[in-house]
Amino acid sequence: MRAARPSDLIVPALGGALAGLVAGLALARAAGPVVGWGAGAAVWLAVVGWSLRRPFRRIRLARRPLDAEGRRWLQDHVRLYAGLGGEGRRLFERDVTWLLDGLTFEGAGGARPTGALRLAVAAGAAVLLHGRPGWEIPTERTVLLVPDTFDEAYGDEEPGVYDGMVHSQGPIVLSVRAVERGWARQDGHNVVLHELAHVFDFEGWEADGAPSFLDPRSADAWRQLVKAEMRRAQRGDGILRSYAGTAPAELFAVATEQFFERPARLRRHHPELFDALVAFYNQTPPDEPEAEPGESLMSRRWAE
Repeated sequence: MRAARPSDLIVPALGGALAGLVAGLALARAAGPVVGWGAGAAVWLAVVGWSLRRPFRRIRLARRPLDAEGRRWLQDHVRLYAGLGGEGRRLFERDVTWLLDGLTFEGAGGARPTGALRLAVAAGAAVLLHGRPGWEIPTERTVLLVPDTFDEAYGDEEPGVYDGMVHSQGPIVLSVRAVERGWARQDGHNVVLHELAHVFDFEGWEADGAPSFLDPRSADAWRQLVKAEMRRAQRGDGILRSYAGTAPAELFAVATEQFFERPARLRRHHPELFDALVAFYNQTPPDEPEAEPGESLMSRRWAE
């Protein structure tokens, strides 16, 4: 993430110049050139100043370090952060701070967006963005937290089937229970990473498994790889759970969970998919700890 992208400055400057020129010419005819050009300059400055609000705010926020409690949470729950050096951690914390400031959180069904839950969501976004400083998670989306699994009614008290859901236009809905469980056990099941991966995937009105930032030169190869991996998931061949075989978008989201939480297993069982995600996210996550001799994946999962 960056305080400002070139387009954040160039587009308002050009648009403001056009608006100022129109206003200046109109007033110059009525009140003379001095008044006209003065008004035009004022319009340009107003447009540019308005557009610079977010960059200036981000610059101010970057000077405020994340509090000690937040840093401890990241150290305990986010392996990527724990493996970074001093500068890497500083940038990660800065991104988390910007995300906490930019995202809007709401609760439904009795759930409250506590500081810990907000941090858990922001940390997931920072993980996905860490290798791509030019990327952004759209902050016009609201993160809606609900207590447990839900259906399309979100706040319905009846048991549902979803831990998370995201639409092309609308909120990112997350189960509080799933968010907490996802960061407590780094076992390849993380609803925050899963749903935020879907956010990258939306192009227009649907998610098709080809992320919007995908290099067009790699698009065909990626789609062929996705089809092959979906067939493997449907057969139960590999480490991706069967849900990855239901749609290309789910393959991408499930693979993203494994990539950041169990990269060594993904690299060992799905090397081509692992390499594709390294290229896409522009980072190689630190490997998960190896199991102790005689310890199974399931025994370790339930012991955590």
